[in-house]
Amino acid sequence: MKKNVLVIGGGGREHAIVYSLSRSPEVGKIYCAPGNAGIAQLAECHPEIKATDLDGVVAFVRSHGDIYLTVVAPDDPLAAGMVDRLEAEGFRAFGPRANAARLEASKSFAKDLMKKYGIPTAAYEVFTDYDAAAAYLETCSYPTVLKADGLALGKGVLICADRAEAMAGLKEIMLDKAFGSAGNTLVVEDFLTGFECSALAFCDGKTIVPMTTSQDHKRALDGDRGLNTGGMGTFSPSYKVGPAMEKRIYDEVLRPTLDGLNAEGIEFKGVLYAGLMINGDDIKVLEYNARFGDPETQVILPRLKTDLFDIFEACIDGTLDKVDIEWTGSCAVCVIAASGGYPEAYEKGKEIEIGQLDDNVVVFHAGTAMKDGKLVTSGGRVLGVTALAPTLAAARDLAYANIKKVRFDKMHYRTDILKEL
Repeated sequence: MKKNVLVIGGGGREHAIVYSLSRSPEVGKIYCAPGNAGIAQLAECHPEIKATDLDGVVAFVRSHGDIYLTVVAPDDPLAAGMVDRLEAEGFRAFGPRANAARLEASKSFAKDLMKKYGIPTAAYEVFTDYDAAAAYLETCSYPTVLKADGLALGKGVLICADRAEAMAGLKEIMLDKAFGSAGNTLVVEDFLTGFECSALAFCDGKTIVPMTTSQDHKRALDGDRGLNTGGMGTFSPSYKVGPAMEKRIYDEVLRPTLDGLNAEGIEFKGVLYAGLMINGDDIKVLEYNARFGDPETQVILPRLKTDLFDIFEACIDGTLDKVDIEWTGSCAVCVIAASGGYPEAYEKGKEIEIGQLDDNVVVFHAGTAMKDGKLVTSGGRVLGVTALAPTLAAARDLAYANIKKVRFDKMHYRTDILKEL
């Protein structure tokens, strides 16, 4: 008998999760709260329920006796304890509990865990007092990195070239509260050089299985210029990470992280994400996420051969060691179509046109809605055009050929994803 699933969230990551679950022979009806216009083509969406509405989600699952599993995808509801609440009611849920989601929700907690268990990361100091932080910034070397401790939609990180920039950033985070209460505690850490790589893994509390590698482009503009964003494009696998480096990432980062959490009495079930900086043979953890990345999910899941539903089940049941997780031989590239002005102020409600797409291309909706029967923009990152091909260069070319078939007023996208190939 097929099993019905509820997915929490309404972005491109959630569309990719719904897309993968919809291909499982074990999954019946899919619900999504709040969802978006693209997800609505595959699932019954409930825009009246926000992803952070714990009471609303629990009530929805309770009133729908047919929901077998709830997948909690975004960071905020995980940190707030949505999985804990669902489990307390006797419902099945995928994702880490609140104590494990602290790995993402508190950068100081994550840094302290890494320091305690010998996981490589940049040297750092933690501050809760503005004056103490200001005094430290007078003495540290530059460039330096300021991080709001809490969740800030992927934007609470400032790279400061000199003391003047750092003092302005400190004021922005701790006094002006640009990132709200996330900036009550500040992490100052050494600036690292190299290339960034995303290492995601499925966890069942005991076993940790790495996913295929991926790389994200965070900056808004070509040439890695402009402001940091949630991600403007991504590709998988990372051509810079070979089998030997993948083994080191497992041995030096992923396994010790899970072991360290267990030693602290914290069981991590779900998706563990380590954002890494790699420079030659040097690996350091920049940050952790306690869920699928966005837009990494849009290139990772289309390459997954194993049934995603089976993997979710194994993570919950502690039987991940019994699942053989396989990947297709194809490569994937995703280019994000964003609203003009993103990640700062941007307009919504722009009508979207999507032409006839080529084979092996999927458009994942991130910030879309239906208005008066028309598809319109409703967010900063609007669509992710994902292409699959035998090589990264071919996937890149296919993605760019198809993003030209997408149109809306003031649409912006980077033109240099994998330009080096």
